[in-house]
Amino acid sequence: MTGWVRGQLSAMMFLQFFIWGAWYVTMGTYLANALQADGVAIGDAYSAMSIATIISPFFVGMIADRFFAAQRLLGILHLLGAAVLYYLTTIQDPDIFYWFILLYSLMYAPTLALANAISFNQMREPGKQFAAVRVWGTVGWIATGWLIDQVFHVTPSDLGITFKMAAIASVALAVLSLFLPNTPPKAKDATVRTSEIIGAEAFVLLKNRPFLVFFLASILICIPLSFYYSQTNQFLVESGMEHATRNMTFGQISEALFILAIPFFFRRFGVKYMILIGMLTWVIRFLLFGFGGPDQMWMLFGGIILHGVCFDFFFVTGQIYTDHKAGEKIKSSAQGMITMATYGIGMWIGTKLSGYVAKNYTISPTEHYWQEIWLVPAAIAAVVFVLFAVFFREKQLDRKQVAAAVH
Repeated sequence: MTGWVRGQLSAMMFLQFFIWGAWYVTMGTYLANALQADGVAIGDAYSAMSIATIISPFFVGMIADRFFAAQRLLGILHLLGAAVLYYLTTIQDPDIFYWFILLYSLMYAPTLALANAISFNQMREPGKQFAAVRVWGTVGWIATGWLIDQVFHVTPSDLGITFKMAAIASVALAVLSLFLPNTPPKAKDATVRTSEIIGAEAFVLLKNRPFLVFFLASILICIPLSFYYSQTNQFLVESGMEHATRNMTFGQISEALFILAIPFFFRRFGVKYMILIGMLTWVIRFLLFGFGGPDQMWMLFGGIILHGVCFDFFFVTGQIYTDHKAGEKIKSSAQGMITMATYGIGMWIGTKLSGYVAKNYTISPTEHYWQEIWLVPAAIAAVVFVLFAVFFREKQLDRKQVAAAVH
C-alpha cells in the first residue's frame, strides 16, 4: 500500500465517521428542542440505526458484493444520503422524522462495511495496517464535536446545522469515491446463502457454554449502552454543561488511548476480568451521571472519560475473544453474528427502552428527572455484571492463548 493510497483511505475513514458523528450525537437534543419530541420519539429515532444494522448485511452480501464495485456504491449511497440528511432539517413532525432517519440509516449502514472492504482490499497485512487507517475515523468523529461547539457555536435549538454538516461531508465523500482504488465485486458468480450473511455458520459456537454466556451478556450490555448514545448529549445540555458536544469527544479520545492499553491489561487479567472491568465501569459511569449535576461537573466529565474503558474493555476484548473461539473457518461469520446481536438486537431493545424510560421521567421536552433515568441503565449493567461473573467459566488455557494472540 503506497502512501497515496493510505492517504485516500484515511480521508475516506475521516469523512465516513465525521458524517455519523455530526448528526448522531446531538439528534436527541435536536428532536427535543426543535421538534418538541418526547422520549419515545427520540428512542425510536435512535433505533433506526439498529434496524439498519440488522438489514445492511443482506444488502451488502446479496447485492453489493455481487454486482457493484465497492467504491462506486459507497459514493452513490452517500450522495443519496446527503439529500435525505438535508431534507431532515425541513421536517417538523417527529413521526415523519423517524421514517426519514430510518431511510437514511438504511443508506448509511452498508457504507460501514463497504469502507472496510475498500481498505482491506488494498492491504497486504490488514492486522498491522488497518488500525493506522481506521484511527482517522475516530478523529473525524472527534472533529464534529469541536466544530459544532467551538467553530459554529451551535445552540440546542439550532442543531439542524449538524445534519447539513453531515450532508456536505457526504457529498465530499461521494466525490472522493470517484478517486478511491477500485474494489470490484468479489462474489459476482458465487451463490450467496442467507445463512452466511447472518453468520449462521457461527451458531455452532453457542453450544459452548462460556461463549453462550458471553453472547447473551453482549446483547444485554448493549441495552445500557443505548442509553448513553441516545440520552447523554441532551442530559449534559440540561445539566448546564457548556460545550457539551465538544466535551463528549473526550470519550472518543479516551477510547483511542485505552485501545492501546488492551494488550497490557489482557496479559494480566484475561478475558473474564477484562470484560467484567468494562461492565463495572458502565455501572460507575451511569452512577456518576445520576448523582452528578451542575454543582458536580467533575462527575459528568468522569462519566464521559470512562467511555474508553467501557467500550474497549468489553467490545474490543469481546471481538478478540470471538475471533479466538471461532478459528479461521468461521471467523467472519462469528464477527457478523456478534455485530448483528449487539448493535442490531441489543441496541434496538436499548433504544426503545431508553425512550420509554425518558418519557416516564419527563417534566417537559427539555427537562427531565435525570437521576431516575440513569439509575435504570446502571441497574441493568449491574445485573449483567453479576450474571457474567457467576456463569462465565472459561478455561485457563484459552485465556493464555488469547492473551498471546493479542501480544
